[in-house]
Amino acid sequence: MSVPPVPDPALDVDVFRRTVGHFAAGVTVVTTRLHGLDHAMTASAFTSVSLEPVSVLVCVDTEARFRDAVLESQLWGVSVLSTAGRRAADWFATKGRPLIGQLDRFPHHRGPATGVALLDDAIAWLECRTLAVYDGGDHDIVLGEVLDLGLGDRDAAPLVYYRSRYGSVSGLVAGDQ
Repeated sequence: MSVPPVPDPALDVDVFRRTVGHFAAGVTVVTTRLHGLDHAMTASAFTSVSLEPVSVLVCVDTEARFRDAVLESQLWGVSVLSTAGRRAADWFATKGRPLIGQLDRFPHHRGPATGVALLDDAIAWLECRTLAVYDGGDHDIVLGEVLDLGLGDRDAAPLVYYRSRYGSVSGLVAGDQ
């Protein structure tokens, strides 16, 4: 049995980004509300975790102002974007955008379980309560129990992020799910 090579501790970050960029990911807007202010960010590092308890996770940059808000609030929402959500994805990924009124340009509603903003034109929504936060280097991994969820337009194409670009998935057929 051969021993695998030890990875170089000085891996090239740009090569790493290009490499993991070959994994297509859905695009979400994650929101929270703290002291009457809405906070939001675009995230493609989102995934389901467990059915028992029903849970998901999102990765949050430790330098983002969203991080402090979501960690204190403990309640957050996820809006899964369709291709129509491209403008929202760009906006909520913009660093330094104004905090006050940042959701004004996008129709949204308040989730019944958490009161966080959820984008009206999303293809799916989840409302979550933080179960745990794990150190992930320059990101925190926020694990959340799903409190409520819903579906939007089942025929809308999901927005995906692949090789540092937004796109869509073609060839999907709307199903019964």
